[in-house]
This record gives sequence, structure tokens and C-alpha cells, in this order.
Amino acid sequence: MNLKSLIPVGRSGNVARQDFHPFANLHRELDRMLEEFGRGLPSFGARDLMPATDVVESDKEIEITAELPGLEEKDVQINLSDNILTIRGEKKAEKEEKDKNYRLIERSYGSFSRTLEVPSGVDANAIKATIANGVLKVTVPKPAPAQAKKIEVKSAK
Repeated sequence: MNLKSLIPVGRSGNVARQDFHPFANLHRELDRMLEEFGRGLPSFGARDLMPATDVVESDKEIEITAELPGLEEKDVQINLSDNILTIRGEKKAEKEEKDKNYRLIERSYGSFSRTLEVPSGVDANAIKATIANGVLKVTVPKPAPAQAKKIEVKSAK
């Protein structure tokens, strides 16, 4: 392959040029301004509802830790179906400030769901979950590894 085959050529045989977009610079500048404007504002999107989760695997178990500040055991539901572990819950927060000249009330709420795939053969009855001080800890014991079995071959007579 030669270098000429990599250069785009127009219909007239001249090297093709990029199409000119008169508003491209304006579009980029508006995008940049809106992005910078949003950096200083508090966000109340789905990312705020999604709990930070850590997964640590050892030889015997998988430990899942999720930060769920303000939640109690009644606010969290954990299910295992087809090797998929699902953690669901609903976060509700209310903050109120009172002063001589003003009163501020902020409320936020929403549900979240995190799913993780666990190894096949996990015993659902052996999974343990605890929550303390807003930290959920789920312990999933690993299934025993399959043992290789030697099968004797006999002649068919």
C-alpha cells in the first residue's frame, strides 16, 4: 500500500478538504460555557442516588460493601436470581434551615438499584447482609470448585 491511497481525493482529482461549518466554533464555545456553568451547581441527578460500591474477592467469599447513608435495613432489599445479585433501595433526605430572616427546606429522594453477577452455584441461603452506620455489607460465599473425576473406560462386548 502506498501513501497516496491514504489521502482523500475529491471528484476533480484534487485533495478533498473538510466541509466548512460556519457555526462550528460558536457551537464548541457554547458547549464549553454550558459545561463550565454546570460545574458550580449542585447536582441532583441519578449519579447522586447510585451508592458507591466496593467488591472484594477472596478465596472463600465475595464481599460487597455499599455506602447507603441514612438508610436502615427496612429501606434495602437484596435479591438473587440467575446468578444476578440485586441491591435495591430508596433514599430520602430532607434538610431544613431556619434563621431570623429566612427558612430553607431541601428535599431529595429517589430509588436506586445495583446489580452484580456472582459465580454460578452460589447458595442463596448462605448469603449474609448487614447494615450499620449507613454501610451495607453483603457476604457471598463462593461455591466449592467442581472436582475432576476420572471415569474408567471399559470395552464394550
